[in-house]
Amino acid sequence: MLVVVVGLTPVWWSFGSALANPQLGNSLSARAAEWVRDHGGSRLVVRAENAWYGRHAPAVGATLAAGAIPLPSPAPSPTDVAAAVSSAPPAPTHLAKPAPLRPFVATPVPGEGVWQPAGRLVGGIPAMYEAFLRPDAMHTGEVTGVAWMDTTLLRAQLYSGSYVPGGGPWKYTAPIKPDAATSLVAAFNSGFRIQDSLGGYYSEGRMFRPLRSGAASLVIYRDGTATVGAWGKDVSFTPDVVAVRQNLNLLVDNGKPVAGLSANDTKVWGRTISNRIYVWRSGLGVTASGAIVYVGGPGLNITDLANVLARAGAVRAMELDINTDWVNLATWAPVSSSDAATASNGVDLLPNMAGDPSRYFSAKWARDFVTMSARSGP
Repeated sequence: MLVVVVGLTPVWWSFGSALANPQLGNSLSARAAEWVRDHGGSRLVVRAENAWYGRHAPAVGATLAAGAIPLPSPAPSPTDVAAAVSSAPPAPTHLAKPAPLRPFVATPVPGEGVWQPAGRLVGGIPAMYEAFLRPDAMHTGEVTGVAWMDTTLLRAQLYSGSYVPGGGPWKYTAPIKPDAATSLVAAFNSGFRIQDSLGGYYSEGRMFRPLRSGAASLVIYRDGTATVGAWGKDVSFTPDVVAVRQNLNLLVDNGKPVAGLSANDTKVWGRTISNRIYVWRSGLGVTASGAIVYVGGPGLNITDLANVLARAGAVRAMELDINTDWVNLATWAPVSSSDAATASNGVDLLPNMAGDPSRYFSAKWARDFVTMSARSGP
């Protein structure tokens, strides 16, 4: 017995170190799962997660909690609007505000699907809008958040993590630096771990992992614009591409969920967890006008995620990361447009998102993420 204990000491030390490592997640369960995956136990993690989520499925026909969908702010009076327009400098070129989202439920609550400004203003106008709605007609107690981002006012930047994708050092990595914080508007999670993503990774002039033809790809260009598409079909490598983050295959194409999409298909959409189970999920898409839309929330299966992305106007969209610890979008709206975003003045898209906006300002945050910043900033 003593020989067995001594022989396993390195294992217990490694596991204990993982549980104490915030780079592997906010919760002990997330850190344990990452350690087990890294040591050949992906199937064990899948079975454990399936069992847990199977016992904690969202209730059918549940009553929506009071205030779960915020009411939009009262519209300003015509007099106030006229005064503001007359005193404001000319607004920068920007995209038109999106049309309200049509709810999935037959009897929506006030504010459901209504876009509300979020984040700091750019040139005096909103560069982001958020809307909230229930993702299907059955799970009526769940709320999904949608963020719409104007790429004519915002520029994207991929930040690489020490754990995902790894292989540092990277110039753009957590924490967000003070000079970038003065123009920061939003930040959101990226995709699966690279070994689970079925795709490649390119950033800062480095092909960290070869890009896969056909893979769903977030592509960022030198001027800060971003789009989503299938690699080799909608997007390809050109001299002005500065970052490519791939994750699985397209979830939405031509404005519709992809053909043959099934909530029971765990091979196409990754084996991190059985996709027939409702969990926290996130996705990213591009609209016909070039806006970027992010969707995130609890109680989503893969078809729900695709339906919400398409309803939000995405012509092409991809799944990002899933599970509680990893789904997060935060916005910053300092009192003055010139003030810096900080760990303490950000707001999550949904109040029940795990962690908080401080993750992006911590050197311990070890996963890649994407920022959206005012084009007028540094």
